[in-house]
Parts: sequence; structure tokens; C-alpha cells
Amino acid sequence: MISKYLKSVKDADVNNKTVFLRADLDVPIKSGEILDTTRLKTWLPTLEYLLKSEAQVFITGHLGRPKYEDEKFSLKPVAEWIKKSLGLHNELKVVDIKGFKAWKITGNVFLLENLRFYKGEEENDKKFSEKLASLAEIYVNDAFASSHRAHASIVGVTEYLPNFAGFRLQKEVKVLSGILENPKRPLVVIVGGAKIETKLPLVENMYYFADYVLVGGKIAKEMGVILKVMHEKTTERNSSFLVADLTEDKKDITKNSVKNFLQIIDNAQTVVWNGPMGVTEEEDSSESTRDLALGILKSKVYSVVGGGDSLSYLRKQNLLSKFSFVSVGGGAMLEFLSGNKLPGLEALETK
Repeated sequence: MISKYLKSVKDADVNNKTVFLRADLDVPIKSGEILDTTRLKTWLPTLEYLLKSEAQVFITGHLGRPKYEDEKFSLKPVAEWIKKSLGLHNELKVVDIKGFKAWKITGNVFLLENLRFYKGEEENDKKFSEKLASLAEIYVNDAFASSHRAHASIVGVTEYLPNFAGFRLQKEVKVLSGILENPKRPLVVIVGGAKIETKLPLVENMYYFADYVLVGGKIAKEMGVILKVMHEKTTERNSSFLVADLTEDKKDITKNSVKNFLQIIDNAQTVVWNGPMGVTEEEDSSESTRDLALGILKSKVYSVVGGGDSLSYLRKQNLLSKFSFVSVGGGAMLEFLSGNKLPGLEALETK
């Protein structure tokens, strides 16, 4: 498995070198204020390690899905956050670095503006990748949440620079690889949310690997699609499959379904959860998601949780930090546990 062979940033000679740090910068921002800094905090230890080695660091990443250069998707609030996290109080300066707009945070730390403002980023354009690579001597990927994208700053740059994995990326891969390689059993996988097209591969893969697969959320309405896929498969399975019933308004799963889920979880050793059980954006949002979370925590099981909507809700309920491991991967977590190769991981050098 790739978790055993990724080169760590600690394997690199970063002393007094220029480093291209690909980080997870895609955070919710409203009126210039960052609403959730969880993803930003994950790669901060890698940045601090690089600075202790007196490296010059160019931090890069994306925010949202802009179709063109748009101030609404500017990374300036992230630059302010980095400055404060480093204990600095100086004013940010906008500079031009080889044609890239950037914020000079210190003499050794720069944040490049949203890479999705450039057409070559998502196209993984070779010339754009080479231009990015010209900024530094070493490449470090600490953006697990973006590593399922074959973009220039994730894949293309690695062709031109010696490349390594940051601390958080290593941790994500290690934990999720452990789930796939040798989990403590019984292993229970809970899948919720609304997008059947993104969740179905996970349901399908875990159907033949986990001991129990529990399905809730809006995708529970798609039982016909799920059963069709399961019926078409001929490989022997070893899991029990349970789909929750929905409330009359279809906004949540029933209390009886939560009770059935928790009875299974009480006998588990490992629980992996991606996606809420009901609508979580409203004031009277999903009671079942909260009840399920409390039940998982009460069971003392080893718990891994991921998915943007799940994390946002659990954070508001002050429950997120109580889980054994919180994956910030979102789509990357789904891809990884679905058994798919992540381009960003495939591109990194191995030992």
C-alpha cells in the first residue's frame, strides 16, 4: 500500500531551500471572514517544520470553483489567517512573483493567489506546471483533500521537482490505509448524504469488505439503484446491509432506524462514517445525525468521520473533536476508501 512508501518531508533536505507547499485552502468564507479553519490547521505543522529549517515557502492552493478571476474567491482572508497563526501583526504586501500575484506574509512565507484563477491549473497544463515549479527547489504536498484531482499543482509540478508528502497527508493516508488493510472488526461503514453518484462507489466497495454497511440520508431513497448494483455483483460478500427508513417529510431517517444502527455500532470495533443522516442546514436539522454521533462516541469505538456536511454539523454540535480521527478529505476520502487511485498520491515519489 502507498502509505508505507511515501517520502516524508522529513526525508527532504529543506534547509535554506525554496519549497512549494501545496496546502488545503478551500475553506468557507463569508464577508471576508473564514467560518471554519479546520482544513487550514491541518497543514500548519508542516509549514512550521519548514520554517524551523529556514526554508522559504510558497504556499499554494485553491478556493471554490471560480470560472474566472473573481475577488469573491480571493485567498486574502487565508493570508491574514496564516499571518496571525504565525504570531505576526504586520500589514500584508501584495507582490508579483514570476507573474503570480502573491501575499508576502514574511520574508520567507508567501501565499499565491487562488490557482483556479489560472486556466492551466485544472487542465494540468504542462507549461503552467513548469512555471509553477520554477518558483521552488522542492515540492511538498500536504493537501490530501485535493489529491484526487489531476491538476497542475497536484500532479504536473511533481515532474519537475523532487517531491514529498507533508505530515497531514501522511496521516490521512496512514489512517485510511489501515481501514482498508487490517481494521479491527467488526467494521461498520455508515454512508449518508445526498449525492448517490459520489457515495455509490463507497457503498459498493464496502459491501464486500466491511462487516456492516448502514445507509441513511437522502441516498437511502435510492435503494433501487443500490440494490441493482449489489444484485449485479457476483463476488462473495461478508457484510450485512441495512438501509434506513425515512421520515414522512424525507428530511431525516426515523428514530427506529437510528436505534437499529446503534445496536450494530455497540458491537463494533471500528466505525467509518461519511455523510449526515438528514438535512443539517436548517434550524431544526437532523436529530438522527446528532443521536448517531452521540451513540458512536458513547460506544468508545475507534471512529473515523469525514465529509464536509458531516464535519460542519458535528462542529456546530461541539462533537467533532471527540472522534478518533477526522478526515478533511471529503471527495478524496470517498475515492480512497472506494479503492480508487488518487492522482496526487500516485504522482509523489516513493521510497
